[in-house]
Amino acid sequence: MIYSRREAVALLGAGGAALLVPSVVRAETNRFDFDHGIVIERARQLAAHPYQPPRAELPKALDDLSFDAYRAIRFRRDKAFFGKGRSDFRMELFHLGFLYKAPVVVNLVREGVATPIPYDASLFDFGETKLKDRLPIDFGFAGLRLLFPLNKPTVMDELAVFLGASYFRFLGAGQHYGLSARGIAVGTGEAEPEEFPMFREFWVEEPLPGATSIVIHALLDGPSLAGSYRMVITPGEETTVAVGSTLFPRRDIPKLGVAPLTSMFFYGENDRRQYRGFRPEVHDSDGLLIHGGGSEEWTWRPLVNPDVLRKSSFPDPSVRGFGLLQRDRLFEDYQDLEVRYDLRPSYWVQPEGGWGPGRVELVELPTDNETFDNIVSYWVPETPPKAGETLRFSYGLRALKLAERLTPLGHAVHTFVTEARASGDPSAPPPHVRRFIVDFEGGELDYWLGEPKRVVTDTHASVGKINAAYVVPNPEIRGFRLFLDHEIEQPHTSAELRAVLKVGDRVITETWVFPWTRKD
Repeated sequence: MIYSRREAVALLGAGGAALLVPSVVRAETNRFDFDHGIVIERARQLAAHPYQPPRAELPKALDDLSFDAYRAIRFRRDKAFFGKGRSDFRMELFHLGFLYKAPVVVNLVREGVATPIPYDASLFDFGETKLKDRLPIDFGFAGLRLLFPLNKPTVMDELAVFLGASYFRFLGAGQHYGLSARGIAVGTGEAEPEEFPMFREFWVEEPLPGATSIVIHALLDGPSLAGSYRMVITPGEETTVAVGSTLFPRRDIPKLGVAPLTSMFFYGENDRRQYRGFRPEVHDSDGLLIHGGGSEEWTWRPLVNPDVLRKSSFPDPSVRGFGLLQRDRLFEDYQDLEVRYDLRPSYWVQPEGGWGPGRVELVELPTDNETFDNIVSYWVPETPPKAGETLRFSYGLRALKLAERLTPLGHAVHTFVTEARASGDPSAPPPHVRRFIVDFEGGELDYWLGEPKRVVTDTHASVGKINAAYVVPNPEIRGFRLFLDHEIEQPHTSAELRAVLKVGDRVITETWVFPWTRKD
């Protein structure tokens, strides 16, 4: 399932029987809390039976809705849930139609008791579609949207959206929608078609007056597994989502992707093949950052838009974090007044409780335009899940603007790729030798500008040979620039390059990793 980027940005996103959910009481507040164990048990029961996808018989007028017509259907803001209390949160719902044809049940939880929200056409403004009088009474919803005054106390901004399969997006202050998170990924980038489990039911706890977080419970279901999710969303400069999941495989799963992130990379400074028009770069994310648990290494892998599907794997005994980041933060990097790629968030995943051995995997798909997500990253457990097992994963998600705060080391901010020969120089290397130029800034690099000769590079190539590698000061960024010339002798051969800056034996930057292929 691939969603149009323009559609997703503009939109941002069965059922179960009505439940009177048992509750528990917090002694310190005398407050009734929703029992998440109910959702876990529902998931366990679902997984014990063959998968049955939720279905809805949509009227033809809804089934055939165009993107523009679907966009015209809007939830009436004066009908928003939680608006009559003293909470700063609001909730709106999405109508079925267009790409979103599977009904989702949304339960409102008050005092620990969950009640399904019934479909009511009066909740929506149908614009020019003239659909209101032709819709059935029992209809369901496509997803939900949360609002919060992120940027101004008097303006309700979009905080998070849950719409389509298990996709969700969330924002921090001053950010615009870009990449997405997902509940789970099954078989991504493999020969067999990928599965897209969906959140088929939500329980949204009504926030108390003055609440600074909102709690959402979700029931996941798909052909290979069912599961429960509890998400605590805390808005702010860096909005966070605390995720706890319990999964029940229906069958053996060869590759399970935990905490998947989905983004778009069309072209950038290191990959100019698709360059067109006036915009220097077009991407929601420009790299994958990984914090290793075994070696404590920080690894930076710039993204590319490949000719064919490319998978990159980063094994680790106990990964401490990973994320798709947007490091280029200047408007001049993009020159796009409409979509503001410079304001897209970075998402950082921080495992809790130890996930054990596995690997972070990056899948890059070729695309000839910016409207499709072509980047996916997730963590894969070393041992594939078996049918009948119970899996639990807890982790934190952060929506970052200044992602360089993640690491105390110097970090790669620019990657350029060019021929390693000067025009008209007969003694220059042959054209199949590539020169890679990497700028590092931050950390303690500023200090070492006073003694630049002490900064050296350690480089490695999986295939071919490194003809030259040296470092020079780059005072424009208060850092250093690495030059690396690499040669692959055989055509149609791929290599992975690695480089890090050191002072003596001490590493002072993250490890830059980059793939390239000699095509001729």
